[in-house]
Amino acid sequence: MADVPELDMTDLALLRDPSAAYVRAADDSPVARLTGPGFAFWVVLRHAEGRAVLADPRLRTDEASYQRPDVPAGCLPYMTTMSELNGAEHARLRRLVAPAFTPRQAERFRPCVERIVDALLDELPGHRSEDGTVDLLAHFARPLPMEVICELTGIPAADRPRWRAWGADVAAGHGAAFAEAIPGILEGAKAAVARARAEPGDDLISELARVQEEDGDRLSETELVTMVWQLVLAGQTPTNLIANSVAALHEHPDQLAALRADPALMPGAVEELMRWCGPQLLTIPRFTTEDVEIGGVTVPKGEPVTVAIPAANRDPRVFADPGRFDVRRDAAGQLGFAHGPHFCAGASLARVQTAVALGSLLRRFPGLALAGPPQRVPDPGTARLLSLPVTLGTAG
Repeated sequence: MADVPELDMTDLALLRDPSAAYVRAADDSPVARLTGPGFAFWVVLRHAEGRAVLADPRLRTDEASYQRPDVPAGCLPYMTTMSELNGAEHARLRRLVAPAFTPRQAERFRPCVERIVDALLDELPGHRSEDGTVDLLAHFARPLPMEVICELTGIPAADRPRWRAWGADVAAGHGAAFAEAIPGILEGAKAAVARARAEPGDDLISELARVQEEDGDRLSETELVTMVWQLVLAGQTPTNLIANSVAALHEHPDQLAALRADPALMPGAVEELMRWCGPQLLTIPRFTTEDVEIGGVTVPKGEPVTVAIPAANRDPRVFADPGRFDVRRDAAGQLGFAHGPHFCAGASLARVQTAVALGSLLRRFPGLALAGPPQRVPDPGTARLLSLPVTLGTAG
């Protein structure tokens, strides 16, 4: 086995700035070992090798690794989402749900997203603290995705406070609060599916319930409920992307000025922001089903492999001057939404939601400014902020 660099997930330098640590390691090798207390992963650091791994059928997600002893037994049939399935089973679900997540469908939901964004922005001045600042993470970026999910899935307004609380617990992905939230989320999801079956409307669950292949195949009740639960979990992605994006734009005032001056840059800017500060740092682990060569290194059968997205997204072999943030860049090919069979199904909706949120925020508050350095959470797997205090200036 060739010598490869080793990255320690408990190292303070990596915890403080994991993106920089992954990028530095990529200078030395396309592959490294990522270690922590009691575990070790192979981590792929370059773009070509990362794309290849994410599309290689010899590397599979492992359903057994997603068994949840912290979740009540009655909930377990709903815990294996499309993300954990492989091969024909995954392809079948993907084929059935794909029509509900096309770019065209995402654009159809844009007016709904705009209404929710505007309502949250209307409330922002009322959240000023004694020092005149507003935590944009707590009062805008965090509630937005859950409001969008509730609207798109037809959750009644009276039930939404509970869903907001559940969403905060689910976003953690583990722990007592996560386990306690799951039964409630599943009951709420079952109720949403029952409403969509009985009285179809102009919402995402009704759209998924209507989907039926020519051969009669359709999503089962369990599959639909599981899809709602997956939307709740995956739908949190825009929270961290929006917060990270606001911080990145204000840390690069020339790029912020360019985007304010030309709002037509927004679609491309969202791609560049995903490349530059996308929240997911490591992909879902895949396990080799045989010995696999990656970047000249033989990874033995049964080993977990992940891709370091920031390193792949700053690979100079793919992106010119990758250490420069540029909202005019063509960032097509960035791996922030992964690649291959497990490419993020909700990518189009996340793009629309982020573009609407940033565009409306910058337009409504032309004097928006950071109230201090963003507080980043030390996390080797997710780029996220603890808070995002800002001053709003004068509303436009």
